[in-house]
Amino acid sequence: MVGADVAWILTATALVLFMSLPGLALFYGGLVRARNVLSVFMHVFSLAALMSILWLAVGYSIAFGTDGPWWGGLSKAFLLGVTPQSLSGTLPEILFFAFQMTFAVITPALIVGAYVERVGYGFVLLFSALWMLLVYAPVAHWIWGGGALSDGGILGPVGTKDFAGGIVVHETAGIASLVVAMLLGPRRERNVPPHNPGYVMMGAGMLWVGWFGFNGGSALAADATAASALAVTHISAAAASLSWALWERIKHGKASMVGLVTGTIAGLASITPASGYVGPAAALVIGLVAGVLCQEAVGFVRGRLKIDDTLDVFAVHGVGGIFGTVMIALLGAGSWAAQIGGLVIVGLFTLVATWIVARISGLIVPMRVDPETETTGLDLAVHGERAYDLNS
Repeated sequence: MVGADVAWILTATALVLFMSLPGLALFYGGLVRARNVLSVFMHVFSLAALMSILWLAVGYSIAFGTDGPWWGGLSKAFLLGVTPQSLSGTLPEILFFAFQMTFAVITPALIVGAYVERVGYGFVLLFSALWMLLVYAPVAHWIWGGGALSDGGILGPVGTKDFAGGIVVHETAGIASLVVAMLLGPRRERNVPPHNPGYVMMGAGMLWVGWFGFNGGSALAADATAASALAVTHISAAAASLSWALWERIKHGKASMVGLVTGTIAGLASITPASGYVGPAAALVIGLVAGVLCQEAVGFVRGRLKIDDTLDVFAVHGVGGIFGTVMIALLGAGSWAAQIGGLVIVGLFTLVATWIVARISGLIVPMRVDPETETTGLDLAVHGERAYDLNS
């Protein structure tokens, strides 16, 4: 056990949870209408609690158990056999469990952005629970197995590289978002501007800071790899922020603040899989391309595909994660066959499994709220609260 490694991963664990609470909640909450902001907060906060318990119960064992290449089994359910002396590399295994738990929290929470303003609260909980256990945890096992820097599962040993979650987190969440958005159908009122761009900016800033733990922590040590991952993460985020704003200015005549910070998230998602394998110059290129590529993907999903992925989860996270995974091969840090193969296998599995999980969940609890609730807003109708008291 190395004290510096332990201290850094303790910090990284807190940073990654900070990405969800309050970072992602504020980022998504600011993008919706005022009548639905509390429902977004409720979804993200509830999932943080629920995913944590499920990760303890069986999620961690499925992802990082040792029962086989396809799934980890249940030998570590409720951390059975894990003692204060148990190690995962140089880390106490209980710390590795906690660090990976924060990834299991934020991945289903990302999908929230696809269905806000029209989804049933019960569906959010049931779907997310099943999806984390049946989609996220197995994919994490396939690629990471015993950890982000070790071979595991069916894809790690053949060379598929995903340093911090371009495939495991962003591709899976992005594809799942498209599936659920298509099953739900579009909102009755679309193209409504964000009710609080200030929330969006603050949330994006928290995500940017938290991402240092997300990517830097995935080195699982306080070493040069962690330092490099942190640096390239920042450079890609900065580059994508500016390229998104510039492209927006070229196309529409104005660069918006919401656009600027959405570019930040695109750059962060795109560098995630490559952050442990590329240097600053490559990160600059990845970020510059991501800001334009993900912005064009937003238009494609909305305009050409006619899918109401409300907060553009697939276009920003899905496309960004896939792009960054491909760049590992393009930059010579991994093989084309392993990278493309990993993307295809995980993509097809996520597509089919998400559809099944969503359909089953929808048979048990209502997938969508009734028209009146959608019109008046989910905050008061579903949760009995308003975000703002205009009479006080």
